[in-house]
Amino acid sequence: MFGLMVRFTCKDEASAGAFDQLVSETIGKIETQEPGTLVYAVHKVDGQPLQRIFYELYRDRAAFDAHEEQEHVKRFLGAREELLASVVVDWLDLQVGKGTTG
Repeated sequence: MFGLMVRFTCKDEASAGAFDQLVSETIGKIETQEPGTLVYAVHKVDGQPLQRIFYELYRDRAAFDAHEEQEHVKRFLGAREELLASVVVDWLDLQVGKGTTG
């Protein structure tokens, strides 16, 4: 299993709204077109209205690489840039967990 957590900080409230819209346009295609994407959860951060946390689990590194090559993901990656003040990625090495094979 391969995972990551990404913290996005949007530039301002208008950017946060546009970012949320971009996410909603992308998530359906991830759900229906990416069998190797096991979990793709997007969270708002309590008390931090400009922050979003993505928690992503993939069957393996190849599934993540396939995710990154999807047209809907490439569109998301390109369109998000103008909306964000920062992006922080933490790569995860699953040790144990409920609902996982780790």
